[in-house]
Amino acid sequence: MSATATPATTILKLTQIGNSVGVILPKEVLAELNVEKGDTLNLVKHPDGYVLSAYDAEFSRQMEAGRYIMKKHRDVLRMLSKS
Repeated sequence: MSATATPATTILKLTQIGNSVGVILPKEVLAELNVEKGDTLNLVKHPDGYVLSAYDAEFSRQMEAGRYIMKKHRDVLRMLSKS
C-alpha cells in the first residue's frame, strides 16, 4: 500500500453521546468523504451491509421524486414489469 492509500476497512468504536450512541469518524475518513463537523451524511443499506457517503441534496431530491412516482403509479409499473 502506498503512503497516500487508505485502508479498505476502518474500525469504528461506538460511544455514548447524551442519550444516544454515535461513532467518531477519523479525520482521514472525514477528508475522504469531504465532510466536516455539522455536515449531513447518507447511510444506505446494501445487501452486503451499509454504505456511508456525503449527503447530496440533488440526489436525495431525485430519490424522493422516484419514490413518489413509484408509489403513485404502482399499478402501472407492476403492469409494465410483466411485459
